[in-house]
Amino acid sequence: MRIIPSVRSLLVALVLLAMSAASWAQVGVSITIGPPALPVYEQPLCPAEGYIWTPGYWAYDYQDGDYYWVPGTWVMAPRPGFLWTPAYWGWGGDRFVFYDGYWGPHVGFYGGINYGYGYFGRGYEGGRWDHDRFYYNQSVNNVNVTNIHNVYNTTVINNTTVNRVSYNGGNGGINARATSEEKAVARERHVAPVALQTEHAQAARSNPDLRASVNHGKPPVAATPKPGAFTDREVAPAKEAGAPYNPPANRAVPRPPGSTSNVRPENNVPRPGALVHPNELPPAPRPVPPSTGNQRQDQKYQQQQEKLFARQEQDHQKLQQKQEQDHQRLAQHKADGTRTLQIEQKHQQQTQQLEQRHAQQQERLQNKQQPPSRNQSRPPNEKH
Repeated sequence: MRIIPSVRSLLVALVLLAMSAASWAQVGVSITIGPPALPVYEQPLCPAEGYIWTPGYWAYDYQDGDYYWVPGTWVMAPRPGFLWTPAYWGWGGDRFVFYDGYWGPHVGFYGGINYGYGYFGRGYEGGRWDHDRFYYNQSVNNVNVTNIHNVYNTTVINNTTVNRVSYNGGNGGINARATSEEKAVARERHVAPVALQTEHAQAARSNPDLRASVNHGKPPVAATPKPGAFTDREVAPAKEAGAPYNPPANRAVPRPPGSTSNVRPENNVPRPGALVHPNELPPAPRPVPPSTGNQRQDQKYQQQQEKLFARQEQDHQKLQQKQEQDHQRLAQHKADGTRTLQIEQKHQQQTQQLEQRHAQQQERLQNKQQPPSRNQSRPPNEKH
C-alpha cells in the first residue's frame, strides 16, 4: 500500500509546521551597537537542483560581545514550494533586535535589506517553483546550465538604493516597513532553519576569523557552496568590506550572575508579527483522511480523527495558558534577557514535545485505521 507513506509524509509536514510556529513566538536579547555593512562577495556556483540561495548576514555573540559573519550558502529547500526569508537586524526603539530567517511558501519582510542575488529588499527574484521543480533566474544566480536545466533569464529592475547597510531603522538604517502582504506572511506558519543551517551558523560563530573585530567587515569566508563547507575550493572570500568598520571599545554585553554561556539569542528571536499570542495563530492543516471505498469505515475513521484533534487542541490550549502565565510573571518582574531566553527555550521544548506526542498519536490512529487492500474493500457483490 502506498497510502500510508503519503499520510506519514503529511504528518511529518504537520509536525514541522506546528513545531516551527512556536519558535517565532519568542523574545530575544538585543544590543545597541549596529552590525557592520554587508561585505562584497561573489556567489558560489549552485551545487545541484533544489538548492536555494540563503544570503550571508552578521550575527552577534553575546558572550564575547562581537559580531561574526555567517557566510551565505546554498541550502536544499526542506520541501518543494518553500522559499527562504532572510534574517535581518532592526531598530527596536532603543536597541537593535535580530530577526531570524525562516522557510515558508512565501517570502516575508526582511527589513528592506539588499542582500543581492535575488534578495533586493522585497520578495525574491532569484527563482520560482513550478510544482516540485525549482527554476533559477540565471540573470541573478550563478548556475551551471550544463548541470542544471531548470533556468530562465529575466532581468530584474532593482529600485532599491544600492548600499551595503545591513540593518533596518535607527540611525543610518534602511527605511522600509512591512507591507500588508508581508505582514500576512509573517502570520503564516513557518519552518525554522534546517539543521544544516544551524550547524553552519554555529561553525561560523566558533571561527575567530569571521569575527568583525578580526576581519573588520571583510570576512575571509563570505560564501560557501553548501552549509559548513568553509574549506571547499569554491568558497568565496569577501572582495572588500561594505564600509569601514572599527569595533567599538567595551563591546561585551554584561551577563547576570549564573547565566549560561551557550545561550544564543540570535536564534531565538521573533520575525515581524511573531509576538502574536499562540491562540491567534491559524490552525495547522490537517491530514486528508484516506478513502477506503467503505463509507461506514470512512465515517468511523473521520469521527475518531475529529475526537483526536479535539483532544490535541485542548492540550495546546492548556499549554498556551501555562506559557502565557509565565510571560505575565516575566513582565511583572521585569526579568533580564537571559532569564527571558531560558523561559522561551523551555516553552519551545514543551511545544516540541507536545507536537511529538501528538504525532505519535496520529500515527497510531493511521495504523489502526489502515484501509484494507483493494480486494478487501470491494463490495461483496461486485464483479471482477
